[in-house]
Amino acid sequence: MAKQVRVVRMSVEQPLWRALSGYRVLTMLYAIGLFASAYDEFDRPVIAIAFYVVLFVWTLATLPRVQSAVACTKRFLAVDLAIALTGIVLTPLAANDHHIDSGGPTLPSIWTAGSVLAYAIKGGWRWAAFASTPVAVANLIERGSPARDTVHNVVLVWVASIAIGYVVEVARASERTLARALEIEATTRERERLARDIHDGVLQVLAMVQRRGAVLGGEAGELGRMAGEQEIALRTLVSGALVPVSRVSLDAAEGAVVRAVEEVEEVDDDGPVDLRALLAPYAAAKVSFAEPGAPVPLPAPAAKELAAAVGAALDNVRRHAGEDARAWILVEDEPREVVVTVRDDGPGIPEGRLAQAEGEGRLGVALSIRGRLRDLGGSAELVSIPGQGTEVELKVPKARGKAGTR
Repeated sequence: MAKQVRVVRMSVEQPLWRALSGYRVLTMLYAIGLFASAYDEFDRPVIAIAFYVVLFVWTLATLPRVQSAVACTKRFLAVDLAIALTGIVLTPLAANDHHIDSGGPTLPSIWTAGSVLAYAIKGGWRWAAFASTPVAVANLIERGSPARDTVHNVVLVWVASIAIGYVVEVARASERTLARALEIEATTRERERLARDIHDGVLQVLAMVQRRGAVLGGEAGELGRMAGEQEIALRTLVSGALVPVSRVSLDAAEGAVVRAVEEVEEVDDDGPVDLRALLAPYAAAKVSFAEPGAPVPLPAPAAKELAAAVGAALDNVRRHAGEDARAWILVEDEPREVVVTVRDDGPGIPEGRLAQAEGEGRLGVALSIRGRLRDLGGSAELVSIPGQGTEVELKVPKARGKAGTR
């Protein structure tokens, strides 16, 4: 049955887009007002009037473009910046020398900063630095020389836009972190509720079957033993319920998406899967499973092969270490690789036994374990001391995990 998904959207970026929309309209009107108040300083006012008509129409027509990161496309940003640069370069053609020498405003005035800020909100501080550079060059060309007030304005726009771009990047990262924390909290509450329900019903029944089977013996004893294994496996599953990673909205302006409950999706052969989900079923009465608290993502083919190698190692434990042997699975998520260790407390492997088995055609370790890891670009190390058990360490590099499939 499909489960209802409760979704909470968080966005600290959306108010910035709304503020930018208002800024563009106000600064467009401000630039027109400056021109009207200094009309006498323009020898060719027709050029200025033509530019302001284009600026007025463009600003109002493109208001929907500055409502979100998705709507604000690269093509729009390029045209918007080109209009601002055109206005700056046209200023000496429209205004007289007194206007230029006295440090009068350019035709777009502070409207130009809106174009640069759009780059900052869309792509962060690197995009802001990219957009600020041509604006600085155009201002220097307009004045003809690097005057102090021109340099001051250029540096101000540069620093402000880069700072805003950096703040946007930090806000996006914080947003994703908060979404993940809220999802873990919601999933933890659901897991605790599920654990209470299972403990009150299924686990108590399994425990009772185990106790009664041990007393009766025979086939009932075997049934009790199986019930005990299933009880331990179920407790492990409940206590270590896996938390899916928060999805991020396709529209970055809508913010991160917190998913409280979701039905398990089919594994995508091309996308990453959580290795813990593939290894958790191996946990049993005599197999302990230790995992990180966060997901361990690997490309699906690599994760399946690594899980199969772990299964082969456990098969060797059951086959050669005896029925009373215990095994432990440890998963470690390192920065460059994923390490899975399978250890048992069996009698160990006599020296030279593996080479003898390969010579006899029994290639379980050679093919099922080492062969799989070799195809993934990883390695399998086996350490066995007679009387002290066997340890198999499986390593898969994250960078080559997707390419190195069989």
